[in-house]
Amino acid sequence: MNRTHRSPWFWVPTLYFAEGIPYFIVNNISVVMFKNMGMPNGMLALYTSLLYLPWVIKPLWSPFVDIIKTKRWWIVTMQLLMSAAMILLPFMLPQATGEAIASTPLFFATLALFWITAFASATHDIAADGFYMLGLDSGTQAEYVGIRSTFYRLSSIFGQGVLVALAGFIETSTSDVYFSWKITLILSAAIFAAVSLYHTWVLPRPASDRMSTATTPAEIFRDFERTFVTFFKKKHILMAMLFMLLYRLPEAFLVKMMNPFLLDSVDQGGLGLSTEAVGIVYGTVGVAALTVGGILGGIAASRWGLKKALWPMALSLTLPCLSFVFLAAFQPQNIWITGSCVALDQFGYGFGFTAYMLYLIYFSEGEFKTAHYSLCTAFMALSMMIPGMVAGYIQEWLGYTTFFIFVMFCCLVTVAVVSTVKVNPEFGKKTISK
Repeated sequence: MNRTHRSPWFWVPTLYFAEGIPYFIVNNISVVMFKNMGMPNGMLALYTSLLYLPWVIKPLWSPFVDIIKTKRWWIVTMQLLMSAAMILLPFMLPQATGEAIASTPLFFATLALFWITAFASATHDIAADGFYMLGLDSGTQAEYVGIRSTFYRLSSIFGQGVLVALAGFIETSTSDVYFSWKITLILSAAIFAAVSLYHTWVLPRPASDRMSTATTPAEIFRDFERTFVTFFKKKHILMAMLFMLLYRLPEAFLVKMMNPFLLDSVDQGGLGLSTEAVGIVYGTVGVAALTVGGILGGIAASRWGLKKALWPMALSLTLPCLSFVFLAAFQPQNIWITGSCVALDQFGYGFGFTAYMLYLIYFSEGEFKTAHYSLCTAFMALSMMIPGMVAGYIQEWLGYTTFFIFVMFCCLVTVAVVSTVKVNPEFGKKTISK
């Protein structure tokens, strides 16, 4: 088969599955793993939130992915680099526990490998999305957009659900936390490396995916500067920035402490779930509810438009946080109750997050649309990173019940930014042909 015209079924599903795996290993598995090793919540949240940084600053180097080499080269190179880092990771895990973890050289070696994976993953995201547009015509892009989203969600279930549950099963069988995560990470590295090697052969070579030869360094930096200047000169930029940074504030605090809360013992204010149960409850049931919420949110937004959808979606994002106040206050030991509360919160988040993503698209309209959208996603990442850095220390200070009540007060911030944001009433409505 001609590699230039290979069927998208050969590479679109695996490309977006591979895009999700390193992201969830860096941002989710790291939290559960260090929690299992006894790291305090404050320290845990700070170090793992800093791993978000590459997704915050990726607009700084995204233009160079367009100019240097090809998108295919970037995809293959970043996947091989991530494979190497992930293969080394299981052999660098610290064997200390508690606060002592952060004082060991192996901990910083582990963080370094997570950082390499994070930077490579952020770069891979830029290249993969560009390659998708170059490798497919517009009609085929529309045809496969659901496929790429589905396989990205499957990578989430695999990363947050299957791998976490596997680590929990091995830990239960062997009573060895270090060994359970070592085996789990070796397996994930082997799978990712296999997919990476597959892509070196299967990814097509579209004629449009070529190095830039017409742009001089001076022109590159001039356009790079214009991208930032025009973005920060947009109308209502201050309110837009506040919306992008604060709309998800309650969920940003909650999601960073969700796994620690589920894992901590009842005496510590948590629910005392096993790692295996967390993989099922949060990583599988929660992700499924999040996906359904997102799908229904997209349908609702296409009928209502962004302006009309903002308030229902903001309430959907904030009110389900009450379920964690209930869980922390009563600490039910019934996994069905816990799973239902997690599913409710994640469904609400998925539904409410639709308005946020639509607003990013709306605010990016105009010149430098692609670059401005990249800057919006940087604010999106920053909105999760900054609250996450301090969430653990706030929780240690307040305790779980008061912490989740504090999260509910943060919902007022969401209400405030929604009440001031400006949106075209017709944006987002699906046009119906007569």
